[in-house]
Amino acid sequence: MTVKFAKLLYVLLPTTALVLGAAWSSGVQAQDRELRIGFIAPMTGPFAQVGKDMVDGFNMYLEEAKGEFAGAKVKLIVEDDQAKPDTGVTKAKKLILQDKVHMLVGGVLASTGYALAPVSTSDKTVYLPSVPASDDLTQRDLSKFPYLIRTGWTSSQPHHALGQWACDQGFKKVAAVAADYAFGYEVVGGFQKVFEDCGGQVVQKIWPPLNTKDFGPYIPTLKSDADAVLSLMVGPMALQFPKQLRQAGFKKPIIGGGTSYDEFALPFMDDGVIGDVSALQYSAALETPRNTAFVKKYRTAYGKVPSYYSETNYTTALLIDEVMKQTKGAFTSPEDFVKRMSALKVEAPRGPVSFDDMRNPVQNIYIKKVEKKKLFGYDKDELWNTVIKTYPNVSQFWTYSKETFLKQPAYSRDFPACKFC
Repeated sequence: MTVKFAKLLYVLLPTTALVLGAAWSSGVQAQDRELRIGFIAPMTGPFAQVGKDMVDGFNMYLEEAKGEFAGAKVKLIVEDDQAKPDTGVTKAKKLILQDKVHMLVGGVLASTGYALAPVSTSDKTVYLPSVPASDDLTQRDLSKFPYLIRTGWTSSQPHHALGQWACDQGFKKVAAVAADYAFGYEVVGGFQKVFEDCGGQVVQKIWPPLNTKDFGPYIPTLKSDADAVLSLMVGPMALQFPKQLRQAGFKKPIIGGGTSYDEFALPFMDDGVIGDVSALQYSAALETPRNTAFVKKYRTAYGKVPSYYSETNYTTALLIDEVMKQTKGAFTSPEDFVKRMSALKVEAPRGPVSFDDMRNPVQNIYIKKVEKKKLFGYDKDELWNTVIKTYPNVSQFWTYSKETFLKQPAYSRDFPACKFC
C-alpha cells in the first residue's frame, strides 16, 4: 500500500462509514415507523352494532394492507364513546395526550362531530369524521377546523337528491318524522329545501326524541292529506318506526333518510319494508365489480352484509393509505396530510370519491328501494337496497352555487320554516 493510497483510505473510511450508517439508520426508521390512529366508536349501548360495523370496516382494509400503510405499522386504538358527545371529547383528549395519536377517526352522531371538531383544532390533530354528517363542519367557516377533512358525507347531501326524486315522482305533500337532534334537522332541512323549491310542500314536522322505542303517541297525529312520510331514524329507532307505522294501518309510501334502511338494520326488518325508498351514498346492492368483491369478502369475514358504517370506514382507511403512499410512510404534518387527502380521487366500494374545496366528499347518491331477492350468488331471498336511480358526483351544495347556498342559514329545527304546516 502506497502512502498516497493510505492517506486516501484514511479520508474515505469515515465518510463511507457515515454514509452507510445514515443509510442503515434510515432503513431502521422506515421499518420501525408507526402511524397511530385514534378510533372513536360506540362499542356499548344502543349503537353498539353500529360501532362494530365501523371497526370491522376499517380493520378489513387494514388486514388487506397487512397492518401497514406504505411501510408504516398502523396502531389502531379504539375508544368507546357510547354515542355520547361529551364522552367522545373525553376519549379524544385521552387519545391525543396519552396515546399521542396522529389522527382521530370516527364518532357517530352529528352532535359528536360538532363536539370533536374543536378538539381537533385546539390540539392540532387531524380529524376524519367518517360517520358524523354534521353539515356545518365543512360549509361556512373552514378556518375554524383546519385539521378536519370529512370522509363520509353531510346530513343533507343525499336528501337534497331525495327531495328532487320525491318531486319527480309527483308527491305534493310530505309529513316528516325525524329524530330530534342535529342530524334529523339537517336531513329534513335538505329534503325540504329541494322538495319545496320543486313545488312540493312539507306539511308537518314531528320530532321524537333520540332512542324513542314507542311511536304510538306520534303516529295518530300524522296529517291525513300527506302523500308520503319522510322518516329519519337512527340506531334501534330504524327497526321500530316502519313496523309500528304499518301496524297502525298506514299504507302510503314511506321514504327514508339514509340510516332508516341501512344494512345494519335491514336484516332485522320484516317484509313490511319492501318497497320503502331511501337515499345514501352507499348501497350493499351496488352491482359493480368493486362493491361485489367488497360485499363478498366482508360477509365471509364478519358473517353479514356490510352496512354504510362498514363501507365509510373501509374507505377512510383506503384514503389514509393513499396519502401515506405519497409520503412513503411518513406522517409529515397535520397540514400536509389534510392538503394531500383533499387532492385525492379514489374508486371506493361506494363509487368514485373526490373532495370539494371545503374538504367534503363529492360522490354518487343512490336512490334505493327495499326489495327481496337473491343477489351476488347467495342462495336465499334477502332484503336488499336495490339502486333505482343514481345521481352522479353530488356536491354538498346540490345544484345550487356555493355562494347562493351559503347565504341561507344552516339547516336546523327551525330552518327551513314549516310554512305549510
